Amino acid sequence: MNRDIMICGVGGQGTVLASKIIAASAMDEGNTVHSAETIGMAQRGGPVTSHIRIGEDAFSPLIPVGGADILIAFEPSEAVRNLRFLKKDGFVIVNSVPMKPTSLGSSEDYDGKKEIEFVKSKHNCLVVNSDELCAPFGSSKFFNIAVLGIAAGSGKLGINKDTIQSEIIKIVPERFHEKNLAAFAAGYELGEKE
Repeated sequence: MNRDIMICGVGGQGTVLASKIIAASAMDEGNTVHSAETIGMAQRGGPVTSHIRIGEDAFSPLIPVGGADILIAFEPSEAVRNLRFLKKDGFVIVNSVPMKPTSLGSSEDYDGKKEIEFVKSKHNCLVVNSDELCAPFGSSKFFNIAVLGIAAGSGKLGINKDTIQSEIIKIVPERFHEKNLAAFAAGYELGEKE
């Protein structure tokens, strides 16, 4: 399998954990994987982008502009900022709940709606409300795992459901297994409808 996956968001949303689970799962299935994170300001609210390149065709950990098969955006403005990395026929999963990145400045009003409309106008896109999806688990902090379920359930991730669940159990602390696996299952069910 050859697949380029980009994950973007802001500090504190769990994007790095999500990318580690994808990379480890792909390796468990016998794939060559290159990954890297580009992290903006080292604080909550700074931009974070993860590149995951799966397959023998990847010779660098960074996805070139126009090279990503899928963009998983934890935040609307970060989806727009990283959209240039997506292939013309690429797929976007974007969280509709904004978390104002520090890059937007404190004076700007921001609700993410214009950014969502822009992404939808450019690419095949699934918009997800993290607050609604994660309400049964008591926190939108489970969105990073739920969105992996969405990507896997849609078939666009190209990694087996059981492999990802196994990596969640390996990587996530045991006290969080039950809620994370439930969040993954809820996301998977949503992704299957895509």
